[in-house]
Parts: sequence; structure tokens; C-alpha cells
Amino acid sequence: MRACLLSEDKNTESSEKITESFEIAKESLLETISDAEVNSRISFEEFTDERLLVSHNAMGTKQMKIKIIEVSDENQPQKWRFGDRVKVIKILVTIKHLTTQQVEEAEFDIEAIEREIMEKRHYSSTNRWVPAEDIQNGYVKRDKHTRLISDAHSLDYIIF
Repeated sequence: MRACLLSEDKNTESSEKITESFEIAKESLLETISDAEVNSRISFEEFTDERLLVSHNAMGTKQMKIKIIEVSDENQPQKWRFGDRVKVIKILVTIKHLTTQQVEEAEFDIEAIEREIMEKRHYSSTNRWVPAEDIQNGYVKRDKHTRLISDAHSLDYIIF
């Protein structure tokens, strides 16, 4: 019984030493963070999750991200019905091949592509009005990607 008590005392002493060394390490880590780093952090409202901006192809081998380069200053029709929207003119499409880590970028003038498809195929499927809440940090959310690239895809400018 005495041997059990001695081993328990040794265990408590070693666990106390471990917690003391952990506290010292924790304090030293906290001291290394400067005030500039703390003040440079972004707020929760400004944070954008990368997963919201990236879409994948059906096979899961490519990722696509769309950045808005130019928007129109045209007033939107029926703001009361559809909310705040922005008419997109030019976009930058970035496609990353996950198997080879190769990155492709191309700039598209959606307005010119829309005119071209109306002339060649007599229709247009592009809806260039994107809701303002679906744009974060200049990038379009992934569920609006098909809306912007549908005409370019039908003319084989983009193969995704």
C-alpha cells in the first residue's frame, strides 16, 4: 500500500512539472505576438471562406474561380423585385488542374461573347446581372459561375 502512495506522489509531481512548463511556454508564445499582428487581423464580416468562391468540375479534377474585372454603371431594372444587382462586363477566369497543379487564366468580355452568340446561334443564355451579396472580395460565389460562363462554354472558349 505504501508503494502505491509513493508512485502516486511521483505522478502528481511530474504532472505538476508538466503543467508549469506548459504555462511558461504558453506565456512565451503570447509575448511573441506583436500589437501590429493583432491589429492587422480581419473581422468576421470581412472573412471570406475560399470554399464559397471555388467550383469544381464533375470529375473533381479542376477548380474554377471567377474574379470580376469590370462592371457596368447601368441602372438595374426592377430593383424592388430582384434586389441589388451588378451588371458584369469583364471577368477573369482561373482554372486549376488538380492532377498537375497547372493554372490557366483568361480574361473574358462577357458582353462581346453575348453579342457573338446572338449572331451565330440566335440566342443567349447569359444573365450578367449578379446579386451584390454573391460577390465577395471581387470574386463571384461558386453557384453563380455557370450563369456567367454559359455562353463562353457553348462557344468552346472554356472547357471545364
